[in-house]
Amino acid sequence: MILSADYHTHTTFSHGKGSILDNAIEAKARGLKVLAITDHGYGHRAYGIRHKKVPFMKELCDKASEKTGVKVLLGVESNILGVSGKTDMNVLDYEYMDIYLAGVHKYIKYDALSEWYHLLYKNWFYKHFSTPPKSLVDRNTKAYINAIKSNPIDILAHPGYCCFINAYDVARCCEDYGTYFEIDARKTHLQDSEWEEVIKTNVKFVVDSDAHVPSSVGVIAEAESLIDRVNIPKDRIVNIDGKLPNYFRFTEYKKKNL
Repeated sequence: MILSADYHTHTTFSHGKGSILDNAIEAKARGLKVLAITDHGYGHRAYGIRHKKVPFMKELCDKASEKTGVKVLLGVESNILGVSGKTDMNVLDYEYMDIYLAGVHKYIKYDALSEWYHLLYKNWFYKHFSTPPKSLVDRNTKAYINAIKSNPIDILAHPGYCCFINAYDVARCCEDYGTYFEIDARKTHLQDSEWEEVIKTNVKFVVDSDAHVPSSVGVIAEAESLIDRVNIPKDRIVNIDGKLPNYFRFTEYKKKNL
């Protein structure tokens, strides 16, 4: 399995260790056609990107494309802020952005104090001490589904990371709305039994490195192991073996609305 595009990488603009150009150079060395720079969303208290830097980031992406020949996209790994499905993607930056990722993360500026309790603390507690109640799983699942329905999200980043979900229902919603379900090579985010439920839908997948250092760009060994172990259909993975996605929700949204 050969990766054609890596749609989830980080730089020094958030939690990464290299520059945009560093990531692009590594992408070229690994034979990638497309690279996305998707630093952490604005609401991340420690690592979120800053609105004022976005135009400069876009300029650096364009220069990296010219220098390396790799198509470098600018995006964001936005944060789902609560059960409402609201994310911290700044609509003022839509004109600069090429791709839209969203996921659940720790230590962000949630939609309300109650969301800190439900989306962070309760999931942490049950992960370490007990079996999560159905009410928590349902609430987390609703947060993902509302985010997918309410925002033109291209890729759902590491679904189930930091929280318990009904993976089948989330994948089914991704299928219905045209959002890709990410197989993240850096984070363990679902159990094998949950992946088996996801496969029962017709959702399409992307495999991403989630690289935080340049040397990890395009590295997907852990994801490959998972794909082989649970038999994820490779014909439903849209960014491997020379293939590239033929549809992105965010691109279509911008065509119609901007």
